[in-house]
Amino acid sequence: MSNDDPTNERTTKKMIQDIQQFFQNEFDQEYSEFDGQRVLHFVKEALAPHIYNAAIADVKCVFEQQFANFEEEISSLERPIRR
Repeated sequence: MSNDDPTNERTTKKMIQDIQQFFQNEFDQEYSEFDGQRVLHFVKEALAPHIYNAAIADVKCVFEQQFANFEEEISSLERPIRR
């Protein structure tokens, strides 16, 4: 598993620290580790699926474009048949 794996304990701790820092910088509010965990849980449960699905749609679009290009390339290799 990579170090950026969201299930990695070190990564989770870093995300919680980032959340705490965000609220400190943006709203001048101190968030405890527990508060950070709650925000992270909310993001993972409520927001992440939307972001994930948008990324999947983007990847699907890229693959469809690439497939169309491959299809054109392969079709260009066809030889005419004499009748």
